[in-house]
Amino acid sequence: MALEIEGKIFLILSEESGISSQSQKPWRKQSFVIETEETYPKKVCFTVWNENVDALKALKVGDKVEINFRLESREFNEKW
Repeated sequence: MALEIEGKIFLILSEESGISSQSQKPWRKQSFVIETEETYPKKVCFTVWNENVDALKALKVGDKVEINFRLESREFNEKW
């Protein structure tokens, strides 16, 4: 399910990184929060992984963005 949301960058969190326990390959992730520009603004957190972290570096708090994303949930040890 492809979705789209627009808003302003509200917060950019610190980058995280590590080594995958299964593949032994390095990974990076960074989360950011946007605030919608509606009558009742909503804050939504997104997380980008690996090479997409570099694209986030070009953005700063207050920048207007349009995010295209797909929703997905996964089960792990009977938790979603």
